[in-house]
Amino acid sequence: MAVLTGFMGSGKSTVGRALADRLGVDYVDTDAEIERRAGRRIPEIFADDGESAFREFERATVLEVLGRERGVVALGGGAVTIPEIATALAAHHVIYLEIDARAGFARVAASDRPLLRDPDPAGRYGELLAGRVDAYRAVAGHTVDATVAVATIVDQILNALPDPRIAPVPSADPKEEPTHE
Repeated sequence: MAVLTGFMGSGKSTVGRALADRLGVDYVDTDAEIERRAGRRIPEIFADDGESAFREFERATVLEVLGRERGVVALGGGAVTIPEIATALAAHHVIYLEIDARAGFARVAASDRPLLRDPDPAGRYGELLAGRVDAYRAVAGHTVDATVAVATIVDQILNALPDPRIAPVPSADPKEEPTHE
């Protein structure tokens, strides 16, 4: 499995879909999975239940996804701050999509990100990013510059992976190639 991590705005979802398409494997965005399971958007979970409740939901969801998926997984930006997730990532190919505060904030400035509800959202973005960089680097086997074109990022990831097929889900007949619909 290839696991993409990085701060908000680094392009994990976009790169994850493109990488999975190139590999012909399944793709899971854990933020989307959390929203699906909760029946609510992440900003609503934060507003109604608070960040700690969201992090617990995230912990349970990500650990379950990491235990079952074999393709490409994109984690939410804060997932690596949860110790159980950081530990579980040791068993996977983790790629850190690195972005600087200026470029990352430009991508998310118009979004409804709960952690950026602040009088100075750009400053808050920079503070949060600075506080997580070490966690991203600690879990990553590879770091990729997320400010370049998506196709370039995908090529760099493919070159970094020891097995570009990322252990696809086996088919019922071991002689058949797996299909992903």
